[in-house]
Amino acid sequence: MANTMARSFLQAVATEEVATPLRVVQIEGLVILKIIKHCKEFSPALVTGQLLGLDVGSVLEVTNCFPFPIQEEDEEIEADGANYQLEMMRCLREVNVDNNTVGWYQSTMLGCFQTVELIETFMNYQENIRRCVCIIYDPSRSNQGALALKALKLSDSFMDLYRNNNFTGEKLREKNLSWVDIFEEIPIKVSNSALIGAFMTELEPDTPVTQGDYDRLQLSTNPFLERNMEFLIECMDDLSMEQQKFQFYYRSQSRQQAQQQAWLQKRRDENKARKAAGEEPLPEEDPANPIFKPIPEPPRLESFLITNRIANYCNQINGVTGQSFNRLYLTKALHDN
Repeated sequence: MANTMARSFLQAVATEEVATPLRVVQIEGLVILKIIKHCKEFSPALVTGQLLGLDVGSVLEVTNCFPFPIQEEDEEIEADGANYQLEMMRCLREVNVDNNTVGWYQSTMLGCFQTVELIETFMNYQENIRRCVCIIYDPSRSNQGALALKALKLSDSFMDLYRNNNFTGEKLREKNLSWVDIFEEIPIKVSNSALIGAFMTELEPDTPVTQGDYDRLQLSTNPFLERNMEFLIECMDDLSMEQQKFQFYYRSQSRQQAQQQAWLQKRRDENKARKAAGEEPLPEEDPANPIFKPIPEPPRLESFLITNRIANYCNQINGVTGQSFNRLYLTKALHDN
């Protein structure tokens, strides 16, 4: 009987340990306003902050946040930043506010967030937090009339490869991993209390048209498009440099294979002569010979991240130009009337 109860308890524990996949990130409206205010105040400088909340089943609730002070890279300053974070969470705990870390937020410029630093931050968070997300806010993109806010997490298959630090072509083909499989975007759901909803209803203007509706009709998109094109050209140059590394690797590999074949043919001819002379043949492989040492394949992580950024800039250019054409057609119709 005792064995049966112990087995049932172990089975229950094993069942609880199976992680429910994350489906939605539910953020309170006040948290979004805090993130926007912090990012816009220091724009174009990039800022970060802590996300606090609860992990409930398939929903990650973000109920509070606080900003990190802008710091320079220094060991003493980094230690002060860690102490600041712990002190803030202690103060929130004392006033009975959610102080469970569920991730962090950061600002970006024109969607350029696909970096190795972001991946390393994710991996550091994953060591202590089972599920965490990063909220990315782009002030420059939001100025074009759309709230550029997204929640990201790393895919499980990519994290396994990153832990092993193995980004060779063979391993990527084995895992069927491409550049689109690095980050996973989680849907965001904005949540407000009933009291806030009633208050917002009272604040609604009597006129059906607001200033924000007029702002969406602005025809000037040249600065935004120019910056996107500049960053896109830079990424294309970086991708070309990465491709040159792979071309050099394949040329070196072909050169090494030709040297190995020439060495083996020479060794076989030498062994034939030794056999004719009644001597012992020499081994056909010599590990000490440098031509038999494998050439390390350059990692493909950087090229994957650059391809992510290129796709992001292309999507932004496509979206903005499509909206601009709609505005131009609308303006032409109004002018004709």
